[in-house]
Amino acid sequence: MLVAGYDLDMSYITDRVLAMSFPAERMRAMYRNPLWQVKNVLDMRHGGHYKVYNLCIEQSYDPEHFHGRVESYPFDDNHVPPLEMVKQFCESVNSWLSQDPKNIAVVHCMAGKGRTGLMVSSYLVYSGMVVEEALQLYANKRTTNNQGVSIPSQRRYVGYWGSVLAFPNGIGNGPPKVSLPQPCSRELRRIRLYDTVNTDSIFFVVSELQEISGQVYRPPGEVAKGYCKPISEGYQRNYSPRYYISFIEGDEEGKRSQAEEPHVVVQMDTERPIIDRKNCLDFYFNTPVQVKGDIRVIFYQKMIGGRLFYVCFNTAFIKSSLLQFSVKELDKIGKKGESICGSTFCLELLFGPANSKSTCFPSDDDNDDINDDCF
Repeated sequence: MLVAGYDLDMSYITDRVLAMSFPAERMRAMYRNPLWQVKNVLDMRHGGHYKVYNLCIEQSYDPEHFHGRVESYPFDDNHVPPLEMVKQFCESVNSWLSQDPKNIAVVHCMAGKGRTGLMVSSYLVYSGMVVEEALQLYANKRTTNNQGVSIPSQRRYVGYWGSVLAFPNGIGNGPPKVSLPQPCSRELRRIRLYDTVNTDSIFFVVSELQEISGQVYRPPGEVAKGYCKPISEGYQRNYSPRYYISFIEGDEEGKRSQAEEPHVVVQMDTERPIIDRKNCLDFYFNTPVQVKGDIRVIFYQKMIGGRLFYVCFNTAFIKSSLLQFSVKELDKIGKKGESICGSTFCLELLFGPANSKSTCFPSDDDNDDINDDCF
């Protein structure tokens, strides 16, 4: 955007929400927004009426550059934040904008694209937009290629956020009610990659975002790692069945009968012939790994080697015992990652059955659409 003679990387997503890249100093200012230019433009256009939201964990600056009106919601580049952070961010932006009709929110990460898009889109949804409309508006306003938030897990989390909001008084009549899911622990039993090519093993690392007292940022903590390797022909783990959760069909509105309990169906390895026809890499946990909350699974060529791709998800939103991802649902898959994926490639995570007596979402009669058991 060209303003007052400065060519800055910033875009108005709405009249009151501005997205930009990092306001940099010294050498970084040669290829990022020079901080002093950003300050001049904001002071000139919105003097006394702007607050800056920094999403970077890797870089910061003195808040006094922007008159102390800076808040930080840091999370890793190309990854996702905990939903609690999204809630805090949206409530802060809403509070600031509500104080004065002239107030604007200025949001940035490093490049001002992925993390910024996730949080800005989440705020737009908090304001009453449909998830896809919010993501599309951000793409239209912020990027020339109309890609916007391109990392699947970041888009997934905007969808998560949209699913926990309810507008009991109607859109535009105050902020929505937020029903964040309760922490939901699941047993990770198996990781399998269907239809792999050009490789006979893939190394993986499973991490959880760790909550640290007094700290907004949640770093990933490793909980498991190993090698996915070919399944030997004729090999079958009879002691490790596959689990599926089935429900009695609900009424015409798709609501499950409250009187019905979920039924655990045990099914042995019936896809055996399919596996034998395709190269399949597999890892069984002899002792199932307990995972809870925000999970990141990264795949590498080998223990010391280049990253192939990764996925992020929250255990509270697992609706069955099988979580599957196609190629287009993998994050940051480059040429190396694509080179090991066949035409029918699928990443599959198998979980043990959830406790049917526990719910991930708080019970609320006003939020039937999000009050599901964690399957």
